[in-house]
Amino acid sequence: MSERNTLVRSMHDLGLAAWFGGTLMGAVGLNGAAAHAKDPAERLSLSALGWAKWAPVQLAAIAVHGIGGIGLIAGNKARLAGQPESRTNTKLKLALTVAAGGASLYSGLLGRTIGLHSSEGAETVTEPASTASAELTAAQKKQRILQWVLPVLTGTLIVLAAQQGEQQRPFAGLLKR
Repeated sequence: MSERNTLVRSMHDLGLAAWFGGTLMGAVGLNGAAAHAKDPAERLSLSALGWAKWAPVQLAAIAVHGIGGIGLIAGNKARLAGQPESRTNTKLKLALTVAAGGASLYSGLLGRTIGLHSSEGAETVTEPASTASAELTAAQKKQRILQWVLPVLTGTLIVLAAQQGEQQRPFAGLLKR
């Protein structure tokens, strides 16, 4: 890579870091803390409120990451054309980014459903009460899985980005220069 892509690389990495960190903190911190509310209805309403406040930041993080990713692809098109392993990595990252974006959207829709049913209460944010409606129960069961899928997908993207950075290093290393 003969020219620097500091701005787009930073956008790519910072957007992804915010996306990953926000989803992990939400699953562990926000949902975990909301589960300790004494009022079962408050457990759901606090979580829904927290996720609603995070949603615009997450959307911005996803957009910044996407713009940075497009910029990196454009800036590295010659390297991608000549390095099959970089192409494979880029295709895998693109597929995982689309999957994580779709999972984020679906998780938001489930969160909205959970929030609309917050008056029903719950054992925890993702564990329905025995009296919960079928719609709330279904949303909570799906959200229980998705809350962990998102950090796994975005964490995998971070690892693949690190791998791609390693692919830019010269093969000879410092000792053979």
